[in-house]
Amino acid sequence: MAIFFALVMLSACNSPTKSGITKQPTLADYQVGEKWVWRYKGVTTEGEVRSDGRDIREIVSIDGVLGITIGNDTIPVTDIVKPDESETPKYDWPLKVGKKWKYENNWTSQDGTTGKQIQEAEILSYQEETVEAGTFMAYTIKYTGKTTNSRGYNANEEEVWLYAPEVKNFIKLTQTQGDFSYVEELIEYSKPE
Repeated sequence: MAIFFALVMLSACNSPTKSGITKQPTLADYQVGEKWVWRYKGVTTEGEVRSDGRDIREIVSIDGVLGITIGNDTIPVTDIVKPDESETPKYDWPLKVGKKWKYENNWTSQDGTTGKQIQEAEILSYQEETVEAGTFMAYTIKYTGKTTNSRGYNANEEEVWLYAPEVKNFIKLTQTQGDFSYVEELIEYSKPE
């Protein structure tokens, strides 16, 4: 599941055209040394901290093939930029304000629990947004729906993702799922000059 979320996070967008439409990034949009650092924290309504830390990703070259480090793994960038053929994708490329679609995801966690996420997605705006890493033009994409799993979990959820084409990634994620709130924010972005 961690790899899925990693792919989702990196399936961001490239610069919008003059028509305000952003296409999915390609392999050529990434370069060795490009780096993203996010800070994340997840807390229950009772104040229990369930996650708190940093997530670091970097573009590397292994035997001439571009990859992205995700924890102890390195995933080929070609996997990240591969078009999603699903009829219910996380991102419905190209991105443009006002676009709506349905997102569905079936997953299995490391302990064997299976689950399903069903959400309605809508791109609400494209405007300047400021996070610790700086100010970027970003799409605001809102997902609203449910997550269920084989252990009887069933929760309404809302996610708001801010995607900055300049960094080909999200710069902030705010999620509420049942009694749990999660925020992840880009605190550093760098690339070789």
